[in-house]
Amino acid sequence: MILKGSQRSGAKQLGLHLLKTEENEHVELHDIRGFMSDDVVGALREAEAIAKGTKCRQFMFSVSLNPPENERVHVRTFEKALEAIEEKNGLTGQPRVVVLHEKEGRRHCHAVWSRIDPETMTAKPMSFYKNKLREVSRQLYLENGWQMPRGLIDPKDRDPRNFSLDEWQQAKRIGRHAGELKELIQEAWATSDSARTFAHALEERGFYLARGDRRGHVAVTFEGEVISISRATGKKAKELHARLGKPDALNSVEETRKRIAEDILPRIKSHVEEARASARAELDQLNARRVEMAKAHAVERAKLDAGQKARFEAEARTRADRFRKGMMGLWDRLTGKRAQLEKQNQLEVMWALRRDQDQRQMTINAQLRERGELQKEINAARTKHAQALRTLHHDAANYRLMRRGEEPKAKTVFERLDTLRAEPKKQPERPRFDKLKERKPERPARSTTLAQDRLRKLREQKREGPSYDGPDLDR
Repeated sequence: MILKGSQRSGAKQLGLHLLKTEENEHVELHDIRGFMSDDVVGALREAEAIAKGTKCRQFMFSVSLNPPENERVHVRTFEKALEAIEEKNGLTGQPRVVVLHEKEGRRHCHAVWSRIDPETMTAKPMSFYKNKLREVSRQLYLENGWQMPRGLIDPKDRDPRNFSLDEWQQAKRIGRHAGELKELIQEAWATSDSARTFAHALEERGFYLARGDRRGHVAVTFEGEVISISRATGKKAKELHARLGKPDALNSVEETRKRIAEDILPRIKSHVEEARASARAELDQLNARRVEMAKAHAVERAKLDAGQKARFEAEARTRADRFRKGMMGLWDRLTGKRAQLEKQNQLEVMWALRRDQDQRQMTINAQLRERGELQKEINAARTKHAQALRTLHHDAANYRLMRRGEEPKAKTVFERLDTLRAEPKKQPERPRFDKLKERKPERPARSTTLAQDRLRKLREQKREGPSYDGPDLDR
């Protein structure tokens, strides 16, 4: 599983974020250790209060554990991963909070440790924690037999569509996916060879090339958000200047936003609103199904928890009734029978807890599979909506070119591939053998080599007289 960690402060903000139910369909508090409070916000506020006795500002270490998309990970796998993280980073025994989230048919985990050692009132050092988390992540992939991502094997091969938290929040504001935005800009870069073609390729995808305040070349989305070309494509400023030139000749971000509002928005506003209304109506139906499914799953889990709790209490009473009282109980202590019963009860408690945990995991896995089928429909609707918007921007960009009397630009790579697939394949004409024979050049007559000429001259010199003292040519 992918592990992402960070040192941070802001106890209340982090606690409220972990308990969010707007984005997460199910939030489960799995473990609180080392705190007096039994809720997430209260526990993290305790860590903040203890940290005030030190000079440490980033007193918490937060890690998110994201398993592979198609894997159903048992809760014991998360616990084993947390133990490995603690051992690698020197956090064993530190107070912690563990929360499980379910979102879009996937289950992931968040863990927060307090870095402050209450005995010494010093913060645990977190040097090279990213490298340590990467080692733990690789080990988890190997132990569980999961397919390891190429970027985890070699950082140079990481997915170029990966995005940061800021990029995710920026895409969320306009209702888009951060990976999709980066992919579109990278596609425009790959299909262009100059500033002009790159600008047009961006416009076909709903972006507009502009001059940033500090980041050089930027892309302004149709909604007005600013995206760095360098960050989106992974190219350095030198490569951008070599293809696009200096950004000084481009319009500023404010000028580009004004151009979008005055020139572009009025022409396609009605079409964009119609496409968004259609997508919103379809997604609203799917979201209603999602909410109903989440409620049904929550009710099913509540019934399961209540049933397991009642069964556990009944089994506990049965185990307690095994101990005899009075003189017979004293006799059991003397003979060692009570110690045997206590050991038997402990084993039965461990077995019952594991049984209940496995039963709950089976229920969650079945619900995740059901939720995953619905997520496929949601993703298909989102993809269809994104393609419709992309088609609108493509047509609008080429329409503006035709109004200026220019030829529309070349099609995208995918359109060219579709065109090539549609065309019938032409087999190359094979030349006839007799024509090849006619064109075959005649071999020149065999001539005497220089070595043979020299050998002949030396033999003639030997026959002319005894003055020749060279090698024996006959030998």
